[in-house]
Amino acid sequence: MMQRGAAGRRVARAGLVGAVAALVVPLLSACGPATDGEHTVVTSFYPLQFIADEVAGRYNDVVDLVPPGVEPHEYELTVRQTAQVDNARVGFYEKGMAPSIDQAMAQDSPAHALDVTSVVPLHAPEPGYNEETADNEDPHFWQNPMLMVTATNAFARTMAQADPAHASYYAGRARALSKQLVELDHDYRTTLATCRIRTLVVSHDAFEYLGRRYGMDIVPIAGLEPDAEPSLQRIHQIAELVKGRGITTVFYEALASPALAKSLASDTGARTDVLDPIEGLTSADPHATYLTLMRQNLAAIAKASDCS
Repeated sequence: MMQRGAAGRRVARAGLVGAVAALVVPLLSACGPATDGEHTVVTSFYPLQFIADEVAGRYNDVVDLVPPGVEPHEYELTVRQTAQVDNARVGFYEKGMAPSIDQAMAQDSPAHALDVTSVVPLHAPEPGYNEETADNEDPHFWQNPMLMVTATNAFARTMAQADPAHASYYAGRARALSKQLVELDHDYRTTLATCRIRTLVVSHDAFEYLGRRYGMDIVPIAGLEPDAEPSLQRIHQIAELVKGRGITTVFYEALASPALAKSLASDTGARTDVLDPIEGLTSADPHATYLTLMRQNLAAIAKASDCS
């Protein structure tokens, strides 16, 4: 009798464990990321992540390969991230922005990949103040909201190819985002058209698409790479320009050292302010998006440039 009772208890415990496992395993699977990448979109830096989230986030896990607070130009992928690229449904990247991501997209390519430079034409830096060679392509296209519209529509088409069942959803979301981007462009055009000061001194050369679109002269302290060291001659040249043009503000950015900008401002009597290149997010504002940061930039430019 005692033996049969023990056996019965073991059977009961086994049944209980099995029942718990049957409940827990699906919950864990639902909470965790898809391991096969069937519904994963990988992006190479924040502006592309923003588009992917807005257009495809409802039906896909969007993964930004560059962590928040990290400057993307020289970021090196981990082994785990390379596997994410290999298994992803869609890869959305900008060739030339981060070499390790370019390599992963070429060698461990997702089922569908969109290099944004295939639809958005990149420009070389403007000659003059930039000390880098003129044949370098400037990657910072997202500072022009209308180029973001082009990227958005191309991404929606790529998602439709990868997931035809939700093609109409992706197209609708792209139209909604494009409308917001057109409104942003309108606000930039109308606000900056009235500025008395039309020169922006910035810490690195990330704003030429903005300057080209809205008629502002962009003078970078450093070149396309934010950690580039400008020559003393260049710093002297910019200091003279700040004084000569009555420039009130030297802009620095959140993801790079502000030391040069603050030193230049101190030498010229100008103040400093933040102009975000929006290459990545920081923890300073957990609710920040591309749209809110672009509007913060517009307010900072309007204040510094005496826009009515």
